[in-house]
Amino acid sequence: MDTFTTLLLGFISIVLINNLVLTKFLGICPFIGVSGRIDTAFGMGLAVSFVIMLSGTLTWLIDNLLLAGTPLEVTRYVCYILVIAGAVQLVEMYVRKFSPQLYESFGIFLPLITTNCAILGLCLFINLWEIDNLLEAVVLSFGAGIGFTLAICIMAGIRENLNFADVPKCLRGAPITLITAGLLTLAFMGFSGMIK
Repeated sequence: MDTFTTLLLGFISIVLINNLVLTKFLGICPFIGVSGRIDTAFGMGLAVSFVIMLSGTLTWLIDNLLLAGTPLEVTRYVCYILVIAGAVQLVEMYVRKFSPQLYESFGIFLPLITTNCAILGLCLFINLWEIDNLLEAVVLSFGAGIGFTLAICIMAGIRENLNFADVPKCLRGAPITLITAGLLTLAFMGFSGMIK
């Protein structure tokens, strides 16, 4: 299989088949918390995409060029967290400066990107999957961000439409949101059955 095909399949896999939110259940807090409106969800998706791509790429570089095979390998997780925190600070400063309204709508969820387990999970998966070149790490990191954005925007679109639906009183709010998330997860898990 040539390099382009491998990269394309890896990208499609991380976006649809191995979506970090809907099949690995990572990053559920912002997925549920910020998916009330599509514009806020899209902004959060872009912020997480930037952080996840930067973090995935930089942690692959740090792991493969500095830490692998040295006694410093035990500091791997600390390095990952520092890289993620630095990337989140860049996003927070940018959003606060250029889009104060979006910054306010994110609320506490923007600084919480630092603790978003989808980002740390991708950094760990990249090294667990033994990705052997930088281009693959970049494509998988980019795909993971696109997958997160896709999942949160689909959820936001559904939740906006649910505001106009005749939802029974006992299911309004969190119950219907969780049911919707479960059904969306089932739909995405169906993609994995297409490959077998």
